[in-house]
Amino acid sequence: MFALMKAKYILFTLAIILALSCLLHILPNQNPALLAASRYLFIGAALFYVIKKPSLTAAILFCMVLGIEIGYDFPQVAKPLKVFSDIFLRLIKTIIAPLLFSTLVVGIAGHSNIKQVGRMGLKAILYFEIVTTLALVIGLFAINISGAGYGLKTIEVATEVTAKANKIIEQKQSHDVILDIFPENFAKSIVENQVLQVVVFSILFGIALALIKDEDKKRPILKFAEGLSEVMFKFTDLVMYLAPLAGGGAIAYAVATMGIESLQALFKLVATLYIALIGFVLLVLVPIGLIVKLPFKKFIQAISEPVSLAFATASSEAALPKALENMENMGIPRKVVAFVLPTGYSFNLDGTTLYLSLASVFVAQACGVELTLIQQITMCLTLMLTSKGVAGVRGASFLILVTTVASMGLDPQKAFAILAIDALMDMARTSVNVVGNCLATYVVAKWEKEI
Repeated sequence: MFALMKAKYILFTLAIILALSCLLHILPNQNPALLAASRYLFIGAALFYVIKKPSLTAAILFCMVLGIEIGYDFPQVAKPLKVFSDIFLRLIKTIIAPLLFSTLVVGIAGHSNIKQVGRMGLKAILYFEIVTTLALVIGLFAINISGAGYGLKTIEVATEVTAKANKIIEQKQSHDVILDIFPENFAKSIVENQVLQVVVFSILFGIALALIKDEDKKRPILKFAEGLSEVMFKFTDLVMYLAPLAGGGAIAYAVATMGIESLQALFKLVATLYIALIGFVLLVLVPIGLIVKLPFKKFIQAISEPVSLAFATASSEAALPKALENMENMGIPRKVVAFVLPTGYSFNLDGTTLYLSLASVFVAQACGVELTLIQQITMCLTLMLTSKGVAGVRGASFLILVTTVASMGLDPQKAFAILAIDALMDMARTSVNVVGNCLATYVVAKWEKEI
């Protein structure tokens, strides 16, 4: 109890130092040395808290704060730190396919039945479509109220940003929503990080294994899958030691390369997105949680690590292994977690769909085009189709945005400006994606009467 009280006192002190530092930075004509001292004081106090109450979430958040400071004060030092994030994401990618394969095979062939897999699939898709539609509507509502794009008709796009945008567009590949669900080669799906294809193969493999009646033939494969699953969870725990460095390096690089000027020019868009995402969580996800009687305290504890990872690295993949582990530890059966969570990564991108609707109207506003309600609804229907199944595609959100605005006769060059601050927006939308998918897992488990 005493240790807990001490932790609360430290957190209270941290909040005071942060408030004072923010106040100093807002006030005009302040001494730069004083501003820097206030930031360093906060970092020192945060380090003291991490030492006193160590946890993965606290370490990630501290390294993020440290990364922001390094990126702001020492941009040339910050840029090479991205290597930590790259190493971490590479290791995470090695975990995802074997972890999904083993958990799904064990869940379907060992503990589930084929009819239940079909039921879960239908319930999950229905839930995904309802929630992502609400996300699109909230995005449209938010950008129409804020009007963040008006007055930006002559916004300058940096040369390096244009080059980056063109590079992403050049690698655009044809995307067939239905066809791309099914793998043509399992190894190829792993190499290209096609999570949904890995899920489909694993489900079919699990069903085939469940249909085998001869226990002598079935048991060795099931035992192998069970062993592989346990090993991959231990592998995840080892890789998580790199998570704080990965988060700090990613944030430091983003701050160093983003530039304060681009943030100032597009601050209203960033603020609109963050407020809209918070509104989505409060108006949609929280009521859903109340309806299904979600144990909020337990749920928040379970998602704190995956969400902090997602925010720091702006990658849903980084959060997936830990999310799988924590949701199972929360009491949700493995067969539900392994099926719903990775499927949601392709069909339930709440934060991304909200961002796409918001950003598309922003581009129209920047072009000086007033979209009618019918046009905005048509755009939403287009986004609902084009945003599915592209979670593993690099630059997918930007590609969808450019394609959508171009199909409406708008200048896609206006979308290039958004790319300058995309890292900051990606952190928020990716975090909401993870929260939404973790909640979806609980909802489907509740519908299946598994919890």
